[in-house]
Amino acid sequence: METGFETHEVFNQTPEYDGINLFETDPMLKAAITAEGAGWAAASLSGFGGSLGTAEAFHQALLANKFLPEFSSHDTRGFRQDTVEFHPSYHHFMDLSKRAGIHCGAFDGMATDGREKGLGVGATRAAKHYLMSQVEPGHICPITMTHAAIPALQNQLDLFAKLLPKLLSHTYDPTFRPMEEKSGITIGMGMTEKQGGTDVRANTTKAEPIDGGGPGRHYHITGHKWFMSAPMCDAFLVLAQTGNALSVFLVPRFRADGSINGLRFQRLKNKLGNKSNASSEVEFQNAEGILIGDEGRGIANIMTMANYTRLDCALGSSGLMRQALSRAVHHTRHRTVFQKKLIDQPMMTALLADMALEVAAATHLSIRLAGAYERMDDPMNAAYARLMTPVTKYWVTKRGPTLGYEAMECLGGNGYVEDGVLARIYRELPVNSIWEGSGSVMCLDLLRVATRERESLEASIGWLSEVKGQSSHYDDALAELTDSIAGGMIQEARGRWLTERLATLAAGKLMMERAPSHVADAYIATRLDPFGRYGAYGSLPEGLDARAIVESIVAF
Repeated sequence: METGFETHEVFNQTPEYDGINLFETDPMLKAAITAEGAGWAAASLSGFGGSLGTAEAFHQALLANKFLPEFSSHDTRGFRQDTVEFHPSYHHFMDLSKRAGIHCGAFDGMATDGREKGLGVGATRAAKHYLMSQVEPGHICPITMTHAAIPALQNQLDLFAKLLPKLLSHTYDPTFRPMEEKSGITIGMGMTEKQGGTDVRANTTKAEPIDGGGPGRHYHITGHKWFMSAPMCDAFLVLAQTGNALSVFLVPRFRADGSINGLRFQRLKNKLGNKSNASSEVEFQNAEGILIGDEGRGIANIMTMANYTRLDCALGSSGLMRQALSRAVHHTRHRTVFQKKLIDQPMMTALLADMALEVAAATHLSIRLAGAYERMDDPMNAAYARLMTPVTKYWVTKRGPTLGYEAMECLGGNGYVEDGVLARIYRELPVNSIWEGSGSVMCLDLLRVATRERESLEASIGWLSEVKGQSSHYDDALAELTDSIAGGMIQEARGRWLTERLATLAAGKLMMERAPSHVADAYIATRLDPFGRYGAYGSLPEGLDARAIVESIVAF
């Protein structure tokens, strides 16, 4: 009598991705945080990385992306409520990130062991962001915006002092009620409109003073935002036109009298990726907002928030790229094809090595930028942050989608199936390039810095020159850059070339200082090739030890 329905034996399968410490298996991340003064945080980061690298954590992420946020415009009695309901897994990750301090870490003032801000606190927070992004990046959107809102709100010190304890709180409170009644809050953002997009000067949303106007006073806001994330945040930084041009306002979900504010959500965006996170279209119907800083200073006051958000775009893409690479290496180490493990097939080894070089560069560039933001009182770091924010955001986020595709292909058909992680990573990767300024916008920002703040460009060239003499490829690429700048080649049509050259030179320098020599040499030989060789991943020159590169970057 038959007792089963099996028709074949299941074998040659990769074991479940479980029990992987995302920090301990990442030598590049460990080197990067040590170089930025955060070596003291290794133990806590190891614990955090161990808790995230489990099958259960990735299953929770699957649930958060499978059961999507649902918008409810009215309650059962017909009253307008404009709320969004999330799956419990989304709240699980929000709670984890808040408890880890990813929403405020660079501004906490003191690290858990007494070290003051400026000694690796920002790099530690960046590492946690990078690790969490590998598992569930969607919920990071409100976490990032809350973190980035902290310096922006300092333009209105009385309001900032009132909100600071709730901004720094590590308690996640998802209840829908006024901020005054909550133990911890999150902040969202609404900048772009239908007619303008990136060109926020074309915004038509208007703000009218209620009580005379001025910094810290209340205004009525009427208009719309085409993108506003995330709708269940407790308040939003919003741009609106006043009599003195664009100004920035804090718009809470509740009015000062405790009633629901006039934010009328129209729908949630049906996005390619970033599914667990709710992004919305909204109309403001006499919504109450509080002016941050002076009227007409909207763009200047919001740019701090934008730059911190751009940092997180680079960190998020770096983490996603790292997880994509880790999944590819995990699969190829265990899968046998043509009587050999996939990772032992020379062409596959070369592919993985090339991808690993890209991930190593992204990791070092992102963590270095976080370290510069932490030490902005130092002129060199301030110049680095100003110049390298658009460069890092552009380059890291641009390299991500192609790497994600290659990682999917390493798994074949299984990589393309939504039940796995790589399909979700692939759909997630483009958002960081688009969000908070697309690639061309980043290049234009760089060109503005290069022409209007020449001292930042010159300081960065000086920084790049510190390693001259160690690599002929590097020296030649740096000479080409400096000659082009001296020859007046800082032109819009050359914007992408300039951005990419700065990115690869900076990555090359960081690798020479912070990575094994065979990794740095391979990166420079492939990314600063005098012939500008960029093809599909895996086209490595002869003489590189591909297996040694992979094992130096993915340590499991």
